[in-house]
Amino acid sequence: MDSLALGADLEPEPVVDEHSTVTLFVNGEETTLTVDHRATVLETLRERFGLTGAKKGCDHGQCGACTVLVDRRRINSCLLLAVTQDGATITTVEGLADGESLHPLQQAFVERDALQCGFCTPGQICSAVGMLREAADGHPSHVTEPDAATGPVALDADEIRERMSGNLCRCGAYPRIVEAIEEVIE
Repeated sequence: MDSLALGADLEPEPVVDEHSTVTLFVNGEETTLTVDHRATVLETLRERFGLTGAKKGCDHGQCGACTVLVDRRRINSCLLLAVTQDGATITTVEGLADGESLHPLQQAFVERDALQCGFCTPGQICSAVGMLREAADGHPSHVTEPDAATGPVALDADEIRERMSGNLCRCGAYPRIVEAIEEVIE
């Protein structure tokens, strides 16, 4: 048997570090940590920061239960690798409140009973915060009237439903979710 078949002449494979150090600004606090290259933002938030508001629903970016705000934009955190977010500002549902005072959308969800089991609620609220900013910045949706796209977009029930369509609620609290969002924009 030749030596190549036994692997005698092969060089050892180089050791590749599968971790990197990143700095994240989570809910207003700067934290530097070492993350596995395969860890998602969702896993990092839940396992390393103990922030369990964002949920792992489908793990494919289709349900919105994991929605958080990254640099003020709504993102499915189950699809975003933490290592790519060095320097990013991440806001979770836990970071929306101001001390003991709930964010207006959190308060509206409670007052309008816009939840049932509550599993999707943190993602719904973070998505709504991002959606309100997008509309204020003039970003159109599929149902936005073409002439409305030159400035802030008015949010009626159709516009809200379209913009929130990436967030699923298995309990069917959609009418109350739309009402809660409408209450905040009035």
